[in-house]
Amino acid sequence: MHDMDHRLLVSLRGCGGDPRVAAAARALSHSGEHGALWLAAGLAGAALDRERRTAWLRGTALTATAHLVSMGVKRLVRRPRPGHVAPLVRTAGRHSFPSSHATSAAAAAVAYGALRPAGARLLPPLAAAMCLSRLVVGVHYPSDVAAGAALGAVTAYAGGPWMRRAPAPRPIGVRHHG
Repeated sequence: MHDMDHRLLVSLRGCGGDPRVAAAARALSHSGEHGALWLAAGLAGAALDRERRTAWLRGTALTATAHLVSMGVKRLVRRPRPGHVAPLVRTAGRHSFPSSHATSAAAAAVAYGALRPAGARLLPPLAAAMCLSRLVVGVHYPSDVAAGAALGAVTAYAGGPWMRRAPAPRPIGVRHHG
């Protein structure tokens, strides 16, 4: 597994030799830092889709939770980032496993995709591109990305029933001030 991880990374990092591919991979990597792209998408969904606002906010919470869990796992595992390829971006941390970018991307694809048919079609390819970008920029092993994507998908899937459950009605006589 170790050799395959290294060989796949070298091959995918080689795609970053094309300036257009490198620029796209850098842009995806930067936009996904700390789950920013996915959290912003969830908040935009909540603002634009009033009918499903609570579900969007809960999906955003699931995405953030998955990201935080991945950061906790990183601190436990402490796998160093790849040292045999030159990275195209700087990273926020030294640890590689799992990829937090992949975790938040997969969580968002599962959570938000469950809310809108268009999201179910559009988000998985964008999430996959985010995952691949981490290999093209040379900051994760393929197994880091696979584990992160699995962690994100499982987190969002497990939280799906909570995300889609209707909010509890307000008790009679309680007024909302706001």
